[in-house]
Amino acid sequence: MDSFRSAAPRWVQSSRLSKRFTRQADSHADRAERSCRQPDRLQTDFHPKAPTVSSPAFSTLPLSAAMLANLEALGYATMTPIQAQSLPLMLKGHDLIAQAKTGSGKTAAFGIALLDPLNPRYFGCQALVLCPTRELADQVAKELRRLARAADNIKILTLCGGVSIGPQIASLEHGAHVIVGTPGRVQEHLKKGTLKLDGLNTLVLDEADRMLDMGFYDAIAEIIGQTPAKRQTLLFSATYPASIEQLAASFMRAPQQVRVESLHTDSQIEQRFYEIDPEQRLDAVARLLASFRPESCVAFCFTKQQCQELVEYLNAKGISAAALNGDLEQRDRDQVLAMFANRSLSVLVATDVAARGLDIDALDMVINVELARDPEIHVHRIGRTGRAGNQGLAASLVAPAEAHRAQAIEKLQKSPLNWHSLHELKAGAGAPLQPPMVTLCIAAGRKDKLRPGDILGALTGDAGLPGSQVGKIAIFDFQAFVAVERDAAKQALKRLNEGKIKGRSLKVRVLR
Repeated sequence: MDSFRSAAPRWVQSSRLSKRFTRQADSHADRAERSCRQPDRLQTDFHPKAPTVSSPAFSTLPLSAAMLANLEALGYATMTPIQAQSLPLMLKGHDLIAQAKTGSGKTAAFGIALLDPLNPRYFGCQALVLCPTRELADQVAKELRRLARAADNIKILTLCGGVSIGPQIASLEHGAHVIVGTPGRVQEHLKKGTLKLDGLNTLVLDEADRMLDMGFYDAIAEIIGQTPAKRQTLLFSATYPASIEQLAASFMRAPQQVRVESLHTDSQIEQRFYEIDPEQRLDAVARLLASFRPESCVAFCFTKQQCQELVEYLNAKGISAAALNGDLEQRDRDQVLAMFANRSLSVLVATDVAARGLDIDALDMVINVELARDPEIHVHRIGRTGRAGNQGLAASLVAPAEAHRAQAIEKLQKSPLNWHSLHELKAGAGAPLQPPMVTLCIAAGRKDKLRPGDILGALTGDAGLPGSQVGKIAIFDFQAFVAVERDAAKQALKRLNEGKIKGRSLKVRVLR
């Protein structure tokens, strides 16, 4: 890999050369900058326990036998660092500020903590989780439902914008133990009187930094104002800006603090940086995809327009790609995310805000179509690949105007960037990049009492598919998605449309 470092742009080489002559003159300024730079300040504020050689087991926690059995069934044998540090504090009832990124296991951590004190017989809101986006809220609710299998009849409800409020009001009339939602929609229900928080035990602010970035401080403050003073407040954030300090000082009681570094390591993620001219961006992305041929890739852009332009360019070249942005209706967003999670969509093109909370297993590659303006955001972007011991690839396109961003990343990671030339890229053999799976959409969902077993039974029974050709199944309120291997998709579609699912004829179509 070192042999390619000569591919570094001229401005990088000259920058390194000049450092030898300016280091002494800049030393005082550097010290001043370090003294006020947020990550370094956090290092002094947070005092997590030193990591142990072996991760502690969940059985060391004061959890019910039913919860421990469920965790074992879910494959949760030992705790991740954030779980090991935060759960003992949360289970004792402390308020908590936890700095941890997506993929750290934070959802399971606060999920276990908020489910532990629930009273199943009281159908009022006992726990509220606020999230910045609908996608994250859906993912959190899904994980909480898995964790709640240990208890009887725990109802978890999502309250997010972008969908009709009527069905949500109807669901609230029947009561819910846990609410997961976005600040705007939760605030709307509080104003209508359709949601009461006077029985709340636990409030969770997930990805609090992003909610504040999106302007939700006043909404969060208003929501907190309608909760009991003796509640437990759990704040999870990838970063710790001054606005988080303000929020904590205003609404938390002697919070404990933990910080866990990103789980990904240099050995898990290979980073490559490519110097380009601005007009080369779209072609450079296509060349990277043709060369490395990932089954799943997230490409990060800054604007919705840039996302759409890239999607159109890739589709024209026969590459399966779709955009994720805030303009999509909820049903369309569900479809795009389901296709990508099912590996029936090769490239997801997204802005940082739209991809916030995106948690995809075994992501092969991340492409930074343009470098992030904040090096911490860069780390957050690439951390979506190389998880769970898998190898990941992160490719970053860098125009000369982004030189200072590249230098900031280099400074943060404390090692030279790994520069490569676009000229070394060679298209891989085979047909245009196509995903291995196809996603079928079924016009029925959770509200129709449709279960994953019903879909699997229809495919492996009447449709005649072996179970090995069926992938992920996701069920939403009014629609369901199932992934099947590409060469079996035509047969599966025909058989499902001609046959019945759970004794009913349902419309089935291919998502494209």
